[in-house]
Amino acid sequence: MKHLVIIGAVWPEPNSTAAGSRMLQIISLFQKQEYVITFLCSASKSDFSFDLSLISVQTKTIQLNDSSFDKEITALNPDVVLFDRFMIEEQFGWRVMENCPNTLRILDTEDLHFLRKAREIAFKQNRELVFDDYISDVFKRELASIYRCDLTLLISEFEMQLATETFKIDFSLLHYLPFLSEEIKTNVPSFEERNHFVSIGNFLHEPNWQTVLQLKQYWKSIKKQLPEAEIHIYGAYVSEKAKQLHNEKEGFLIKGRAESVVDVYSKARVLLAPIPYGAGLKGKLFEAMQLGLPSVTTKMGAEGMNGSLDWNGFISDENDFVEKAVRLYNDKSLWETAQKNGYEIIENRFKKELFESDFMNQVANLQENLKTHRNQNFFGQILQHQSLQSTKYMSKWIEAKNS
Repeated sequence: MKHLVIIGAVWPEPNSTAAGSRMLQIISLFQKQEYVITFLCSASKSDFSFDLSLISVQTKTIQLNDSSFDKEITALNPDVVLFDRFMIEEQFGWRVMENCPNTLRILDTEDLHFLRKAREIAFKQNRELVFDDYISDVFKRELASIYRCDLTLLISEFEMQLATETFKIDFSLLHYLPFLSEEIKTNVPSFEERNHFVSIGNFLHEPNWQTVLQLKQYWKSIKKQLPEAEIHIYGAYVSEKAKQLHNEKEGFLIKGRAESVVDVYSKARVLLAPIPYGAGLKGKLFEAMQLGLPSVTTKMGAEGMNGSLDWNGFISDENDFVEKAVRLYNDKSLWETAQKNGYEIIENRFKKELFESDFMNQVANLQENLKTHRNQNFFGQILQHQSLQSTKYMSKWIEAKNS
């Protein structure tokens, strides 16, 4: 049997983050091809970390800047290694290459960090993004990591376009793998059985915090037109500054961690997500469409999701966000059409069957033609040589210092 080793930035928390759910989806794809899977991570587990043993994934804790990893990866001798985000590839990629040179190396970006960083800079300076915003240290590090790997997974069509057209990365190094849907829940509560607005997002993620601040600005105007409505804001790791926004009288309620997204979404009538910046796909909106919950979001929130299909609600970057939120909340016919649109987006653009065969076929083809593939990746060869030396000796210096 073939062996996949995943080196995680954190232990997956599918009930806290979209990244955690995506990791379990990737594991499922490999398990369907009868891979044995080992998950390695140097982070501490939390009370909300998923128990990977429940899905027959072996787990081991590893150390940063420690040669014990060399023995570990050599003993595991995997056919494929998947790095969870570019920072993990920086830390462990050279060790994998040195000890397992014939192992296929895959980078899962989750989303393009340099894109999110560029947009954050522009947002906080209250201006439009310009090309120079991309060219940061994060950009250089992330692109170097992409070139060093045999294949990089991108979650958004927009990011595929940016990588190939703007930055001229060859298609052979990239693979579009979005969130994957296995089922759509159409047997959900009706328009009349629902009330209130909802928003959700891990508070450790800065774009989610900025979304809550945007909601606070909109809420008084919404509440004025819908005096009985409340907005319930869920998210793991609530900060003290977020708790201070809680206001019972205004109906602006910070609820904290959602025990069940299904339960939360089935009770709410409309999801509000005025996301000001970010990257990748937005898990909250993906799950809302799967579960029949219409939404109002921004172009940034909807990016890469609906293609040419109608959104499951409204997309608004203008001064009509409040108006559209109220309309969707009040109009049953509009709401039901929006719900149907969401189901169609999931069915036509994110169904698991649309992607699993292509992805696993590409993995198999790369394994069979790995030497040729690497020889054609000239930049990768150069970066692997240069950065391996610098990263390797920095890591060895830290290890010596720690001992």
